Amino acid sequence: MTTAQTSLASTPRRPIQPLRALRAFRRLVADKEDTRQVFEILSALAGRSMDKGYARLLNTAEGRRQADLRVELSDRLQDGAWLESLPPGSVGALYRAFIRPRRLSAYGLADESRGVRDADFDAPHEVAWYARRLRDVHDIWHVLTGYGTDALGEACVVAFSCSHARSPGLALIALGAALEFRRLGIRQPYARAIGQAWRIGRRTAWLAPVDYEALLAEPIHAARRRLNIAPPRVYDAIPVDGRNGYRYAADTATTRRIGIVGGLA
Repeated sequence: MTTAQTSLASTPRRPIQPLRALRAFRRLVADKEDTRQVFEILSALAGRSMDKGYARLLNTAEGRRQADLRVELSDRLQDGAWLESLPPGSVGALYRAFIRPRRLSAYGLADESRGVRDADFDAPHEVAWYARRLRDVHDIWHVLTGYGTDALGEACVVAFSCSHARSPGLALIALGAALEFRRLGIRQPYARAIGQAWRIGRRTAWLAPVDYEALLAEPIHAARRRLNIAPPRVYDAIPVDGRNGYRYAADTATTRRIGIVGGLA
């Protein structure tokens, strides 16, 4: 029996707090750059979802191996020399090209998550490690799926993630984003793009137990084929300047000012 199998950490039962989640969602709509509200929503609706996810992880051979290794992906992804060593055309090379011009980092995302009082990401138990793992691969999932960091791209990655994290908070954000885009009244298939992202996520191989160190060295096309990640055709068909719906609306109807949820990284 592996170390990971000997016991499943007993974590405190977390109450579901729908009103807290809705308040955080409204704050996120008001300020799309306030990433901390994403973690507020996830924490408010987490319940036992992380415990169940970790138990599911241990039911796979690769998941048990990763749980025994307990690699801290934020540390690995912060290793610039290692990222530089990854070959051109690999998932890691594209990840490097994705985060650097945007000034993103795994440590930066981790710092945002620590702003939530009861998130417990740094707690010394297996379930917290599993939660950190899902948090730290967010930008890798951007690269694998092809969604950008515009408002629509972030909503699509959240929708894609629903099947992999099985988090009620992610479902709320994805559904809320689709409704907010629809309220804009712009003739672009925003809701269809988010719905397609959800379907792509359901058909993709489960990403929680993946060996990410090996994945980052793999050619991107091979990785997408192996994991069954389909191209985001609806998202790709929307003009780049229309993927931040509130800006697009401002440009095409200057008589009104419209805001839309975004920045869910």
